[in-house]
Amino acid sequence: MNKACDVLVIGAGPVGLTLANLLGQQGVDVLVAEREHELIDYPRAVGIDDEALRAMQTVGLVDEVLPHTVPDQKIYMINGDRAILSEVNPTTREFGWPRRNGFVQPLVDRVLLAGLDRFPEAAVRFGAEVVDLSEDADGVVATLTNGDTVRARYAVAAEGGASPTRKRLGISFEGETRPTDGIVIDVANDPIGTPHAVFGGDPARSYASIALPHGIRRWEFTLFEDETEADVDDDEFVFGLLAPHVPDPSGLDIIRRRVYRHHARVAGRFRHGRIFLAGDAAHVMPVVGGQGWNSGIRDAFNLGWKLAAVVKGLSTDGLLDTYETERLGHVTQMVAVSLRMAKEMTDHDPQKAAERDRIAASRTPEEREAQKRQAFKPQPKFDRGVVVHTPLPTSKSLPDRDVPRLAGTIFPQPTATDADGVEMLLDDATGQGWRILTWNNDPAAFLSAPRRAALDRLGARLVQVVPKAQLPWARKHAAAGVTVVGDLGGESGLQAWFDARPVGAVVVRPDHVIAAECLAQELDDVLARVLEAACVA
Repeated sequence: MNKACDVLVIGAGPVGLTLANLLGQQGVDVLVAEREHELIDYPRAVGIDDEALRAMQTVGLVDEVLPHTVPDQKIYMINGDRAILSEVNPTTREFGWPRRNGFVQPLVDRVLLAGLDRFPEAAVRFGAEVVDLSEDADGVVATLTNGDTVRARYAVAAEGGASPTRKRLGISFEGETRPTDGIVIDVANDPIGTPHAVFGGDPARSYASIALPHGIRRWEFTLFEDETEADVDDDEFVFGLLAPHVPDPSGLDIIRRRVYRHHARVAGRFRHGRIFLAGDAAHVMPVVGGQGWNSGIRDAFNLGWKLAAVVKGLSTDGLLDTYETERLGHVTQMVAVSLRMAKEMTDHDPQKAAERDRIAASRTPEEREAQKRQAFKPQPKFDRGVVVHTPLPTSKSLPDRDVPRLAGTIFPQPTATDADGVEMLLDDATGQGWRILTWNNDPAAFLSAPRRAALDRLGARLVQVVPKAQLPWARKHAAAGVTVVGDLGGESGLQAWFDARPVGAVVVRPDHVIAAECLAQELDDVLARVLEAACVA
């Protein structure tokens, strides 16, 4: 049996399923090929961040995902004496969602799988291992274990850290692997019952204890070099690990236990012709930072709209080069941060642990606050790719302020209103996809006919942001095709965002990244540069 599609996704993990939902949403014919016969159900990621929740909102599944989360989950980093070294508790809603959330990955994966039922162009084939992948001028041909073939215009390998595709292509996977393994133990009927997570930097044996939704408790312990998987299968060994944490380890309702290894590696390339790497196939990192799953979702979110644009003929193939350009640098930073945290919390040298404790104790209140708000987490910022950097304007109508330029960063998502005054998150008020937002102005008044035609082909939305008090007037006088959004004011509102920087217009990409910011009168010229950067056909 031969099958043809626009995009073949190899691997039905969270990255592959998210990408398939994004493509299905755009009417792209996508097939997910998964070698296993069902979704993986063993212990995996436990943290979902605000960027990933916004991605779930974009694909229309956030309401189904949220019941499997613990919002605003605190993390306490403690030493062997249980003294708090640092606390992570960011309370921002900059992107519309809590920055840190515990979650049960297998249940969220099921939500992503079920979400594909909405799209007739999207399909998943289980028990379909790709054993060969060749490329020609028109696309790729995948051969499955049973001899079936799949022809696609593009293929995305999202099949995990051992990625056979990456190995076949001869792409490097540089980095390091920690010398010792770890054990994950998931327990039902949480015997602790507190909502936070604890990372224990105990030189005797490092560990993590994490509250998860639905009464599940996750423990992770470092194993020493003389401890094997056979030890993990021994109840007495496992009970010994858990004895310092609960009154009666033998009475626990253990769901599963599994050995894993800490890796910190990044692929040398994310693109090879018509084949792309995403998620763990492109990068793996220690679990301490809680960013492995989220980094994979960022890959899918960055690549999804670009693949859809090229497949639909809206952009040329050159747009796909920006996937690696934009993602490689950021994920390399994230791997480095995760590795540093892992070494700090899992080092079993008593002297190094004591030095870590001394440094933690000497932190200033400002440094502790920075740790609390998770300032160590690198935010995506693209210097190259589908981004246009404009110089600071010198208009005498603007104060001279040294403000950061935000092109290449993520646009915030405050609560706003639609034209009828109904409050909702900004992306729901504006709609998804390309957006041109102007403060208090009619954006159509600043666009030439060629630019307007290009935006129409892209399905872009023109958004006029006004104070909520102006909604009745703005709605009545809005130009055809312009979406009016009401700003609620306050420090997190859009008026405050525009007031803090010398711009009156912003171009936002489908993945919510700011492609450009400028004065209203500059919009048409700047937009032309954005469309060129996006290889718009």
